Amino acid sequence: MDKRYIVTVVCSALGLINANEFAQAETVGRYECSVVGPVSQEPIGDKDGHRLISIQYSCFGVEGLVKGALYSGTATNEWDGPQATYLFGGGITRAAGGLAVAQVTEGASGPVVMEEGKPVGNEFSGKGVFKFASGTLAALSGKAVRWETKPAGFGRFTLEIRTDEEAGAIRTSKE
Repeated sequence: MDKRYIVTVVCSALGLINANEFAQAETVGRYECSVVGPVSQEPIGDKDGHRLISIQYSCFGVEGLVKGALYSGTATNEWDGPQATYLFGGGITRAAGGLAVAQVTEGASGPVVMEEGKPVGNEFSGKGVFKFASGTLAALSGKAVRWETKPAGFGRFTLEIRTDEEAGAIRTSKE
């Protein structure tokens, strides 16, 4: 085979791979979070296990654009037995020279995570949007995102955020 043909094929393949990578979701970052204060549980009263739960939490950015940033958030979920649906959520990211406000637009619980035969929490995933961002976080302004949480011990969880690109959607099950 002609060397120019091989070079053309290789360069074309690399170009396609690079274009595919461009279309994938970018990682905004990952936080390590802790529940702050008491968890508010309000029975709805129509049946056992149907309740509203509200939490406040604080997070520290450990990867990506949010590395070193602090996030203060709140979430309210409707629980029907072991399944939850997000009703309200969001928070504020504070970084050196930057500020961003996020709003959860949808979310739901995933499977109960078990360790040593005991439930340690649920995984959650959903979508959101950065309604406002400035300074060092200005690139997030108006960005649609996908988020995912995983339990990390009693009252603790990780929160991963990615841009909401169709080709790079966050996985919704454990690997």
